Amino acid sequence: MGPWEATLLVIATVGSVGAAAGAWFQERRSSATQLAAIQRKLDLVMDHLGITAPVEAEVVRHLEGGRTIEAVRAYRKQTGTSLIEAKQAVDRIAGRLRLER
Repeated sequence: MGPWEATLLVIATVGSVGAAAGAWFQERRSSATQLAAIQRKLDLVMDHLGITAPVEAEVVRHLEGGRTIEAVRAYRKQTGTSLIEAKQAVDRIAGRLRLER
């Protein structure tokens, strides 16, 4: 095998590894997006049925005390969600509390 063929083989191998890594990352992003959508739907169903998750009790306690940041921290600690997801969930809970009053 000459140097030209070896170079082409290395380029092909690197390209194949890059394509496989790209597909893996895309699937991982897709799974996270699907999971977030399922979580939002589950939250809506629980809201409709009037079911309060145990995590919400602590979040509501913080919100009623005007401690939004503590509510987000509590939500993240108990659910393991990202900061953005926790903030959105706490905002939904706060919105429900405002509607109930």
